[in-house]
Amino acid sequence: MYFYVLVGLTEDLLILIMAYDRYVAICDPLHYHYVLSIKNCLLLASCTWLSGCLNSLVFTIPASRMSFCHSRIIHQFFCDAKAVINISCAGSIEFYIVIYLELLVYGFFPVVFSLISYVKIIEVILQIKSKDGRKKAFSTCSSHLTIIIMYYTTSLSVYMMPPSEHSNVLEPVLTVLYAVITPMINPLIYSLRNKDVKTALLKKIGVKQSIEH
Repeated sequence: MYFYVLVGLTEDLLILIMAYDRYVAICDPLHYHYVLSIKNCLLLASCTWLSGCLNSLVFTIPASRMSFCHSRIIHQFFCDAKAVINISCAGSIEFYIVIYLELLVYGFFPVVFSLISYVKIIEVILQIKSKDGRKKAFSTCSSHLTIIIMYYTTSLSVYMMPPSEHSNVLEPVLTVLYAVITPMINPLIYSLRNKDVKTALLKKIGVKQSIEH
């Protein structure tokens, strides 16, 4: 659970930092290299991982104090917090408090800040008179916006989903989407902005299509 929470929260913070990166690049491009210098980027990355390590410790301590009476089998692909609570019989109140604080700090606030960043970005883009300029600005943000939608909608849905007869199926599927699928396709989504990658991908598709014909 410690390492699962660590990579999940670090991913969450990195997505937030990338939203700020896009905001500076579009809304304040002249100060971009000063605001996001190599030194500042290294500092942000270090703080992100340190915050993830400390937060995971806060997360796992109350989990280690929980009691499991009936079964120790977790109905999930990972040692997920909600799945652990479902099989606990004592000591879950403290864990619930930690989860709600996590959702507030690492769920609600990052989503709000990311949305505010993109609202400002869209306002600036719409003021660009050149059609090519607007297209270029949108392409800069489209890949990251795709990741934000995929990551936050699936991860928040797992914890905000009310109990139902289908939750045992939906929760593992949504967990895999935000914990495995989204990080796996991150390189593909971001690299599609590269013209060489696009050309190679279209070439591969063209080869397949020619073979099919």
